Amino acid sequence: MAEGAIPATAAPSGISEEALKKAEQFIEADEGTFNRLSGTAGNVATTIAVVMSVFHLYAAIAGAWPFNDFPIISTQPLRYAHVAFVLVLSFLLFPMSLRFRNRIRWWDVVLGLICAGILVYAIEGGEDFTDRATSPTQLDTILGVVFIILLLEATRRTTGWIVPVVALGFVAYSYFGPYLPQPWTHRGFDVGQLIGHLFITLEGIFGVPVDVSSSLIILFTIYGSFLQHSGAGKFFIDFSMALMGNKANSAGRTVVLSSFLLGGPSGSGVATTVTVGAVAYPMMERAGFEKNAAGGLLAAGGLGAIISPPVLGAAAFLIAEFLKISYLDVIWMATIPTCLYYLALLFMVELDAKKYGARIVDTSQDLSLWQLTSRYGFHFLSLISVVIFMLWGYSPTLSVFWSTVLTFGMSFLTRETAITPKRLVKALSDGSTQVLTAATTCATAGIIVGVVTLTGLGLKFSAIVIDYAGGSLLLTAIYTALIVWIVGLAVPVTASYIICAVIAAPALMKLGVPDVAAHMFIFYYSVLSEVSPPTALSPFAAAAITGGDPYKTTLQAWKYTLPAFLVPFVFVLDPQGLGLLLKVPAGGSWVDIVEITVKTALGLAALASAAQGWALRRTTLSERSLLTLAGLLLVFPSLVEALLEAVIGRDISYTATFGLAIAAAVLLKQRMQPGPPGAPAAGI
Repeated sequence: MAEGAIPATAAPSGISEEALKKAEQFIEADEGTFNRLSGTAGNVATTIAVVMSVFHLYAAIAGAWPFNDFPIISTQPLRYAHVAFVLVLSFLLFPMSLRFRNRIRWWDVVLGLICAGILVYAIEGGEDFTDRATSPTQLDTILGVVFIILLLEATRRTTGWIVPVVALGFVAYSYFGPYLPQPWTHRGFDVGQLIGHLFITLEGIFGVPVDVSSSLIILFTIYGSFLQHSGAGKFFIDFSMALMGNKANSAGRTVVLSSFLLGGPSGSGVATTVTVGAVAYPMMERAGFEKNAAGGLLAAGGLGAIISPPVLGAAAFLIAEFLKISYLDVIWMATIPTCLYYLALLFMVELDAKKYGARIVDTSQDLSLWQLTSRYGFHFLSLISVVIFMLWGYSPTLSVFWSTVLTFGMSFLTRETAITPKRLVKALSDGSTQVLTAATTCATAGIIVGVVTLTGLGLKFSAIVIDYAGGSLLLTAIYTALIVWIVGLAVPVTASYIICAVIAAPALMKLGVPDVAAHMFIFYYSVLSEVSPPTALSPFAAAAITGGDPYKTTLQAWKYTLPAFLVPFVFVLDPQGLGLLLKVPAGGSWVDIVEITVKTALGLAALASAAQGWALRRTTLSERSLLTLAGLLLVFPSLVEALLEAVIGRDISYTATFGLAIAAAVLLKQRMQPGPPGAPAAGI
């Protein structure tokens, strides 16, 4: 957040500096331990970062109107240059270990220069270099080995040990293939073949993930940085507080709305959790929220940042590239699931308020809702401008470029939001530094993708999963979800998606699941890593702010998100499931989209009531069981019908109607029940 971007209307009073520092440590765990440099070292790093941002903005606009005469940077040199910038900054800004923090060591400079030198060698080699992929020279091989080692070290610094170790495991698999048992065996590849494929071709390190990082992810981090430094983030929080203030359950509603608005441009679950929590937790505490429940809600709200348009997480850009569809299509596909996610979260919050009698909290601010909106409402246009430009016909690259320019220009509408030269330098610098974690992950994930394509591991793995599942789509989906979840425990969302997209998605597609549904299923379950121990960084960061227990906070976050994470199964198990991705099912119409959305929303409401143990009043065990059944019948009608037909041998239809009738019966019973709905508990 830019300092002084908008007058502070809701300072994080009641939260100690120690708690905020502890929360920042979890952001560092998510994005790497960052050097805070000053003096000459800081100026050098800032200059490189600014040059990197300017270079990528130039690459985005070169050749397009009104820069038609600007020389275009072709794809391969752009990828090499992008990785060179990323590795140099990674070695300068991320220390080898904590004891070397906040200073640049001579070896950091040397390692960065070696990486840059190797990539200059690759760029200068041109087509002659790429033509040697099948028979690299000894120098090519040596430089390739050195480069891979340095890339893994840079990734270790930015993300930790897990991703490099996983990549080394895949490299070992490619080398020792002949010695492995069936069905894992393959002919094996020597060092020269591996280096040729991983380092020289565009199917390894410089493949699809780096292509996306160099052409889209970096531009979106620059765009997000401009939004941040223009004060958009603070406006969204202040707007949410002004809109939801002085009403029943204003605290819970404010967290949900502000997380939704802030999450779109942020794309980071941990950062959104900390940003919203620092402002909103004192208000939640006054409303009566218990520490762990408050942290769980903050983490659940922050989690939505990774699935919220228009930015989503870095994995969303990879979906577009893997499926060869436009990024606008990915945004549309994420729209209904995102709305359902926050709707389910709102259900849970509202039930908490009824269950525990949440108090109204006065959130009076210096500016009224109208004054706030009239003065700073231009931030809404900045937020949705990417979609507007894409609808206008611009490519995603040009759309984010012009959105960044628009954000910069509109910041001058008020003095306090203006991106002055000093802020401009900071925005350009932050735009590059914020991409480093995702970029090193993408480059290292290219090793994994390269090995999978070289060895055919994806097809082998799919055959194994389908075999274990006995050809059952339900079991295959469950196994796939478990695989993605387990992988997500160890690696970031982006790496989790890339790994599982190449080894697990083919299993679903072999059983007839459309490719868009299979990839969105994997994307949503990759996101679970944000609330799953031992890497539950969002709940742990929230617990640092609230002072709650990290593991109890994680369980609360699971409770809040559980109903919504049934939605991805609808993508793959229900014939109408494509409707949730705004895709008309085969032989269907727009009516199917409306129908599946309404059924899923009602089912999530029933499941939320069952999870909270509260509907119109406190529920009995039998009522919770009936609400669970009603929710499953509404969310998975086709699956239930198929299971019933398999068990009783008869075609049972209208299960969704039965689910609606069961839920209505429970509500009617509670409505007619005499007496108070239940005494409020002490705290939420």
